[in-house]
Amino acid sequence: MIPASFDYVRATSLSHAITLLQDDPDGSKLVAGGHTLIPTLKLRLASPKLLIDIRDVEELKGIEIGKGIRIGALTTHAELLASDPLNEVLPIFRQAADIIADPQVRNRGTIGGSLANADPAADWPAVVVALNAELEMTGPEGRRHVAATDFFLDIFTTALDVSEVLTAIHIPRPPAGTQFRYRKIRHPASGYAVVGIAAALCIENDVVTHVGVGVTGATSHAFAADNATQFLLGKSLTRENIDEAATLASELADCMSDHYASSEYRKHLIRTEVARALSSFNI
Repeated sequence: MIPASFDYVRATSLSHAITLLQDDPDGSKLVAGGHTLIPTLKLRLASPKLLIDIRDVEELKGIEIGKGIRIGALTTHAELLASDPLNEVLPIFRQAADIIADPQVRNRGTIGGSLANADPAADWPAVVVALNAELEMTGPEGRRHVAATDFFLDIFTTALDVSEVLTAIHIPRPPAGTQFRYRKIRHPASGYAVVGIAAALCIENDVVTHVGVGVTGATSHAFAADNATQFLLGKSLTRENIDEAATLASELADCMSDHYASSEYRKHLIRTEVARALSSFNI
């Protein structure tokens, strides 16, 4: 349980971190909270030549709420949990952060680290997918934005280039009256999502006018249940429509199978948890 030797540099700015990455992108790793990287170093599942600590980079911090919402990549789970201004607009952040790991992890772990790591059972990927977020990345060629639905490519694989830094999450303001839910079936040992469901929904004049559903834990990466949301738009949130939407969401998924949960069980959980999330909305 001893890592291979590596060099360590504390980046003083975003541009400094990018310059360091450019020098040897395949041999360098960024570290912020370190909750995933440090265990992999100890097990020698990763052996970078250089660790670039970005914890002090102020450009990656902060929550800004205006016409849209910007969350810096270094914002911790605890900060998301505690932010009253954020949770007045997007209470799903408090719902999700409150059931991530334990206080020690929440105080150090960051939303950007979780998204960039793209663990298939992490919570935040489902949330940003459901909220139609865009992820801001900065590299040698400048800044670019990628939709959350296009960011997660496969298990631990994203659209982030090796010489880029995930800098922020941008979320459009939801329509007035939008309600939110985050639910997950936790693995009893790790606390990670066997299946997690993030949902946002707005109803006007008894019909669904806005809806987003993100799913994590079930497949190799988080995904948007687009067929379910397209079905619901313009319809009333009846039991029959909820059941049909939940079935459509589960049919979209090519679910993983492991010693704890089979693919069939995960598909069943998508159906039941989407139905429970949608049924919990006030109409």
